[in-house]
Amino acid sequence: MFLTPYFLKKDDQFQFTRQQASHFAKKVAGDYNPIHDEDNKRFCVPGDLLFAVLLQKEGISEKMRFDFSGMVGDGIGLRIENKNDNQSVVVDENGKEYLTVERQGSVNTDAEFIEHVVTNYVQFSGMNFPHIMVPLMEQEQMMINCQRPLVIYESMEVEFNRLDLHKPQVDFTGATFDVDGKRGVVTLNFAFMENGEVVGNGVKRMVASGLKPYEHDAVADLVTRFNARKESFLADVAETVAA
Repeated sequence: MFLTPYFLKKDDQFQFTRQQASHFAKKVAGDYNPIHDEDNKRFCVPGDLLFAVLLQKEGISEKMRFDFSGMVGDGIGLRIENKNDNQSVVVDENGKEYLTVERQGSVNTDAEFIEHVVTNYVQFSGMNFPHIMVPLMEQEQMMINCQRPLVIYESMEVEFNRLDLHKPQVDFTGATFDVDGKRGVVTLNFAFMENGEVVGNGVKRMVASGLKPYEHDAVADLVTRFNARKESFLADVAETVAA
Protein backbone atom coordinates (compact mmCIF):
# COMPACT_ATOMS: atom_id res chain seq x y z
CA MET A 1 0.00 0.00 0.00
CA PHE A 2 1.10 3.56 -0.62
CA LEU A 3 1.21 4.30 3.14
CA THR A 4 3.82 1.61 3.86
CA PRO A 5 6.77 4.08 3.94
CA TYR A 6 4.98 6.31 6.45
CA PHE A 7 4.33 4.06 9.46
CA LEU A 8 5.75 1.02 11.28
CA LYS A 9 3.57 -2.02 11.96
CA LYS A 10 4.01 -4.76 14.54
CA ASP A 11 1.27 -7.25 15.34
CA ASP A 12 -1.89 -5.17 15.95
CA GLN A 13 0.04 -1.98 16.72
CA PHE A 14 1.41 0.79 14.55
CA GLN A 15 3.59 3.84 15.21
CA PHE A 16 5.41 6.64 13.41
CA THR A 17 8.96 7.96 13.39
CA ARG A 18 9.49 11.70 13.11
CA GLN A 19 10.86 11.29 9.60
CA GLN A 20 7.92 9.18 8.43
CA ALA A 21 5.33 11.63 9.76
CA SER A 22 7.21 14.68 8.49
CA HIS A 23 7.70 13.20 5.02
CA PHE A 24 4.03 12.24 4.78
CA ALA A 25 3.04 15.81 5.67
CA LYS A 26 5.36 17.33 3.07
CA LYS A 27 5.50 14.75 0.26
CA VAL A 28 1.89 13.52 0.27
CA ALA A 29 -0.16 16.33 1.83
CA GLY A 30 1.97 19.34 0.87
CA ASP A 31 1.68 20.41 4.52
CA TYR A 32 4.64 22.46 5.77
CA ASN A 33 3.26 23.28 9.21
CA PRO A 34 6.39 23.58 11.43
CA ILE A 35 4.78 21.35 14.06
CA HIS A 36 5.43 18.41 11.72
CA ASP A 37 9.15 19.16 11.29
CA GLU A 38 11.43 16.38 12.53
CA ASP A 39 13.40 18.72 14.80
CA ASN A 40 10.44 20.66 16.26
CA LYS A 41 10.20 20.46 20.06
CA ARG A 42 6.40 20.47 19.78
CA PHE A 43 6.42 17.83 17.03
CA CYS A 44 3.27 15.85 16.40
CA VAL A 45 2.11 13.35 13.80
CA PRO A 46 -0.24 14.90 11.19
CA GLY A 47 -3.90 14.18 11.90
CA ASP A 48 -4.29 13.36 8.21
CA LEU A 49 -1.78 10.50 8.58
CA LEU A 50 -3.78 8.98 11.45
CA PHE A 51 -6.91 9.39 9.34
CA ALA A 52 -5.21 7.73 6.35
CA VAL A 53 -3.99 4.70 8.30
CA LEU A 54 -7.42 4.23 9.87
CA LEU A 55 -9.12 4.24 6.45
CA GLN A 56 -6.54 1.85 5.02
CA LYS A 57 -7.26 -0.59 7.83
CA GLU A 58 -11.05 -0.22 8.06
CA GLY A 59 -12.26 1.04 4.68
CA ILE A 60 -14.44 4.00 3.69
CA SER A 61 -18.04 4.18 4.87
CA GLU A 62 -20.85 6.20 3.28
CA LYS A 63 -20.94 8.52 6.29
CA MET A 64 -18.03 9.14 8.69
CA ARG A 65 -17.14 11.60 11.43
CA PHE A 66 -13.60 11.89 12.81
CA ASP A 67 -12.85 13.61 16.13
CA PHE A 68 -9.25 14.28 17.17
CA SER A 69 -8.66 14.29 20.92
CA GLY A 70 -4.88 14.11 21.32
CA MET A 71 -1.59 14.91 19.61
CA VAL A 72 0.53 11.85 18.72
CA GLY A 73 4.28 11.98 19.21
CA ASP A 74 6.90 9.78 17.57
CA GLY A 75 7.35 6.20 18.73
CA ILE A 76 3.96 5.92 20.44
CA GLY A 77 2.45 2.47 19.91
CA LEU A 78 -1.14 2.75 18.69
CA ARG A 79 -3.94 0.33 17.94
CA ILE A 80 -7.50 0.52 16.67
CA GLU A 81 -10.14 -0.47 19.20
CA ASN A 82 -13.64 -1.23 17.94
CA LYS A 83 -16.13 0.01 20.54
CA ASN A 84 -19.13 -1.22 18.54
CA ASP A 85 -20.17 -1.81 14.93
CA ASN A 86 -20.29 1.93 14.24
CA GLN A 87 -17.43 3.37 16.31
CA SER A 88 -13.66 2.84 16.39
CA VAL A 89 -10.99 4.67 18.31
CA VAL A 90 -7.21 4.96 17.97
CA VAL A 91 -5.63 4.43 21.41
CA ASP A 92 -2.15 3.92 22.86
CA GLU A 93 -1.08 1.12 25.21
CA ASN A 94 -2.36 3.11 28.19
CA GLY A 95 -5.79 3.50 26.66
CA LYS A 96 -5.40 7.20 25.85
CA GLU A 97 -7.62 8.15 22.90
CA TYR A 98 -6.32 10.16 19.94
CA LEU A 99 -8.89 9.75 17.16
CA THR A 100 -12.48 8.52 17.15
CA VAL A 101 -14.46 7.63 14.03
CA GLU A 102 -18.20 7.07 13.85
CA ARG A 103 -19.58 5.31 10.76
CA GLN A 104 -22.87 4.69 9.01
CA GLY A 105 -23.88 2.92 5.82
CA SER A 106 -22.10 0.50 3.52
CA VAL A 107 -18.29 0.16 3.37
CA ASN A 108 -15.85 0.16 0.45
CA THR A 109 -12.55 -1.64 1.21
CA ASP A 110 -11.05 -1.46 -2.30
CA ALA A 111 -7.38 -0.50 -1.85
CA GLU A 112 -7.14 1.65 -5.00
CA PHE A 113 -10.30 3.57 -4.12
CA ILE A 114 -9.07 4.22 -0.57
CA GLU A 115 -5.66 5.38 -1.83
CA HIS A 116 -7.27 7.76 -4.31
CA VAL A 117 -9.68 9.27 -1.77
CA VAL A 118 -7.00 9.61 0.91
CA THR A 119 -4.45 11.18 -1.46
CA ASN A 120 -6.95 13.67 -2.88
CA TYR A 121 -8.28 14.61 0.52
CA VAL A 122 -4.93 15.13 2.28
CA GLN A 123 -3.62 17.21 -0.63
CA PHE A 124 -6.68 19.43 -0.26
CA SER A 125 -6.35 19.43 3.53
CA GLY A 126 -2.67 20.37 3.41
CA MET A 127 -3.30 23.49 1.33
CA ASN A 128 -5.08 25.31 4.17
CA PHE A 129 -1.98 27.48 4.72
CA PRO A 130 -1.35 29.89 3.13
CA HIS A 131 -3.96 29.53 0.37
CA ILE A 132 -7.04 29.49 2.60
CA MET A 133 -5.92 30.72 6.03
CA VAL A 134 -4.26 33.96 4.93
CA PRO A 135 -7.33 35.42 3.15
CA LEU A 136 -9.52 34.38 6.10
CA MET A 137 -7.21 36.07 8.62
CA GLU A 138 -7.11 39.24 6.53
CA GLN A 139 -10.90 39.22 6.24
CA GLU A 140 -11.40 38.84 10.00
CA GLN A 141 -8.44 41.12 10.84
CA MET A 142 -7.12 38.52 13.28
CA MET A 143 -4.07 36.30 12.88
CA ILE A 144 -2.28 33.36 14.45
CA ASN A 145 0.96 33.88 16.35
CA CYS A 146 3.35 34.16 13.41
CA GLN A 147 6.39 33.27 15.52
CA ARG A 148 4.81 30.17 17.05
CA PRO A 149 1.95 29.26 14.70
CA LEU A 150 -0.39 26.61 16.10
CA VAL A 151 -3.47 25.36 14.29
CA ILE A 152 -4.89 22.05 15.52
CA TYR A 153 -7.10 19.58 13.64
CA GLU A 154 -10.38 19.24 15.57
CA SER A 155 -12.79 17.18 13.45
CA MET A 156 -13.82 16.13 9.98
CA GLU A 157 -17.05 14.79 8.50
CA VAL A 158 -17.55 13.05 5.16
CA GLU A 159 -20.70 11.79 3.49
CA PHE A 160 -20.87 9.98 0.14
CA ASN A 161 -24.10 9.63 -1.83
CA ARG A 162 -22.91 6.19 -2.90
CA LEU A 163 -19.70 4.15 -2.90
CA ASP A 164 -19.69 2.60 -6.38
CA LEU A 165 -17.11 5.23 -7.31
CA HIS A 166 -13.68 5.12 -8.92
CA LYS A 167 -11.72 8.38 -8.74
CA PRO A 168 -13.68 11.14 -7.02
CA GLN A 169 -11.88 14.49 -6.86
CA VAL A 170 -12.00 16.86 -3.90
CA ASP A 171 -13.26 20.37 -4.70
CA PHE A 172 -12.96 23.25 -2.22
CA THR A 173 -16.38 24.88 -1.74
CA GLY A 174 -15.70 27.65 0.79
CA ALA A 175 -14.37 28.43 4.25
CA THR A 176 -15.20 30.45 7.36
CA PHE A 177 -13.15 31.74 10.32
CA ASP A 178 -15.20 32.19 13.50
CA VAL A 179 -13.24 34.23 16.03
CA ASP A 180 -13.98 34.33 19.76
CA GLY A 181 -11.34 36.34 21.58
CA LYS A 182 -7.95 34.69 21.17
CA ARG A 183 -9.45 31.48 19.81
CA GLY A 184 -10.87 30.82 16.36
CA VAL A 185 -12.43 27.91 14.48
CA VAL A 186 -11.58 27.50 10.79
CA THR A 187 -14.16 25.51 8.82
CA LEU A 188 -13.29 24.17 5.37
CA ASN A 189 -16.10 22.86 3.15
CA PHE A 190 -15.50 20.55 0.23
CA ALA A 191 -17.28 18.27 -2.24
CA PHE A 192 -16.35 15.01 -3.93
CA MET A 193 -16.85 15.15 -7.70
CA GLU A 194 -16.82 12.35 -10.27
CA ASN A 195 -17.62 12.81 -13.96
CA GLY A 196 -18.99 16.29 -13.27
CA GLU A 197 -21.39 15.04 -10.59
CA VAL A 198 -21.35 15.81 -6.86
CA VAL A 199 -21.04 12.38 -5.22
CA GLY A 200 -20.30 13.48 -1.65
CA ASN A 201 -19.36 16.34 0.62
CA GLY A 202 -17.39 17.06 3.73
CA VAL A 203 -16.37 19.55 6.41
CA LYS A 204 -13.00 19.95 8.14
CA ARG A 205 -12.63 22.02 11.33
CA MET A 206 -9.43 23.36 12.85
CA VAL A 207 -8.82 25.35 16.03
CA ALA A 208 -6.43 28.32 15.99
CA SER A 209 -5.31 29.63 19.38
CA GLY A 210 -3.27 32.61 20.55
CA LEU A 211 -4.92 34.95 18.04
CA LYS A 212 -3.92 38.59 17.87
CA PRO A 213 -4.85 41.64 15.74
CA TYR A 214 -3.90 41.23 12.08
CA GLU A 215 -0.55 42.65 10.93
CA HIS A 216 0.12 42.46 7.21
CA ASP A 217 3.91 42.50 7.50
CA ALA A 218 3.96 39.70 10.10
CA VAL A 219 1.73 37.48 7.96
CA ALA A 220 3.74 38.27 4.83
CA ASP A 221 6.93 37.28 6.68
CA LEU A 222 5.32 34.01 7.82
CA VAL A 223 4.33 33.19 4.23
CA THR A 224 7.87 34.00 3.02
CA ARG A 225 9.36 31.68 5.66
CA PHE A 226 6.81 28.98 4.78
CA ASN A 227 7.74 29.14 1.08
CA ALA A 228 11.46 29.12 1.87
CA ARG A 229 11.09 25.99 4.01
CA LYS A 230 9.06 24.32 1.27
CA GLU A 231 11.64 25.14 -1.41
CA SER A 232 14.47 23.96 0.83
CA PHE A 233 12.79 20.62 1.55
CA LEU A 234 11.96 19.99 -2.11
CA ALA A 235 15.53 20.84 -3.11
CA ASP A 236 16.89 18.37 -0.54
CA VAL A 237 14.53 15.67 -1.86
CA ALA A 238 15.62 16.36 -5.45
CA GLU A 239 19.29 16.16 -4.39
CA THR A 240 18.71 12.84 -2.63
CA VAL A 241 16.94 11.38 -5.67
CA ALA A 242 19.70 12.58 -7.99
CA ALA A 243 22.38 11.03 -5.77
